[in-house]
Amino acid sequence: MKRLVSMMLCLTLVSSCATYKTQYVSFKPPEAYPNFQVVAGAPMAAEAYADQAQATDAFGFDIRGAGLLPVQLVIDNKSGQTMEIVSGQTFLVDDDNRYWNVMANRAAVERVEQYTASGAMAAGAGKTAVVGAIAGTILGAAIGIVSGRNVGSAIGKGAALGAAGGAVIGGAQGGSDREREYRIADDIREKGLEGKVIPHAYLANGFIFFPGEARSAKELRMQVREKESGDTYLVTFKLK
Repeated sequence: MKRLVSMMLCLTLVSSCATYKTQYVSFKPPEAYPNFQVVAGAPMAAEAYADQAQATDAFGFDIRGAGLLPVQLVIDNKSGQTMEIVSGQTFLVDDDNRYWNVMANRAAVERVEQYTASGAMAAGAGKTAVVGAIAGTILGAAIGIVSGRNVGSAIGKGAALGAAGGAVIGGAQGGSDREREYRIADDIREKGLEGKVIPHAYLANGFIFFPGEARSAKELRMQVREKESGDTYLVTFKLK
């Protein structure tokens, strides 16, 4: 009887939450990437996760299957000004020379919800649990710009930004689907790279997402702007 109760308890736990492991994606200094460039005095580089196996290994779930193509950016802002990425003028170029726009936060949330609701992530798991698990994975991997400065002058210039959050939101926790959707959207806006500024002397890394319909990633055509002067710069990163 005890064994039966234990088995039923295990099955209940399995059915109430999707299998999930918090995944953290590391990064290297810009100079360590083959497409490293210096723009307005700021070293920067990019890396695409277009390969499904590589992306799954990095994020802990099939993010490509969810309809997203992530590109990691690393920017060491030594420009002397605050910098930002101009999302409306940033494009992914695939092997067929087709251009893809950056996905807005709302569109990314919708794709996550559609993917989890379809049962593709975990058969038999409820929508609420799976949405929480997947959203936690995306937010853990989508490393946004986070406020932070060095403590003490001895540490030197620059502060690393964007440590992955990684907490599973939702899952087996309470709360309505609407509340959870609001939480997902708020966390993506908070930790996503889109629309965030990079202060001078900050080392920033993060992911911007493109539509998963893009099956390859040949180049990243990105525009950055200096907030104080308004000057814009176009940089193209070879991704393969």
